[in-house]
Amino acid sequence: MELIVAVYSDWGIGRDGTQPVALSADRKFFRETTRGAAVIVGRRTVEDFPGRKPLPGRVNYLLTRGNTEYPGFVSCHCPEEAMEKTREAQRVFVIGGGSVYKQMLPYCDTAYITKVGACPDSDTFFPNLDEDPQWYREAVLMRGEEDGVSYEMLRYKRK
Repeated sequence: MELIVAVYSDWGIGRDGTQPVALSADRKFFRETTRGAAVIVGRRTVEDFPGRKPLPGRVNYLLTRGNTEYPGFVSCHCPEEAMEKTREAQRVFVIGGGSVYKQMLPYCDTAYITKVGACPDSDTFFPNLDEDPQWYREAVLMRGEEDGVSYEMLRYKRK
């Protein structure tokens, strides 16, 4: 299982259920990387999707503790159920938010991290993989700058 996330300089990922700084290059990278895959997402993140609709070109799994149902999403109520329901998928990406990353990180062996060279005020954070002895940076996939904000897309692997 893989995950994909954009983090700020302090490994923050958002505030009030959305990304304070979002780069079009990162959104394009996300679309291209996850196209055709199964994605696991939490309710709060779905509420930030345009029209709360599933992401096109992917099978969308909603990991939620509640009974919330969204058309086009397959509901899962625990990480084990999400693992079972996505077992046959060729690729599975965890795409957020914070609590879903925390629950699913132990099952992931690859992480696509876009490091955004900004530090807006965040209330949700992703674990700092640079300080985690279980992970290492395998590759720099791309570097750039958009609207004065630097970024780099990285791939991490679990040791």
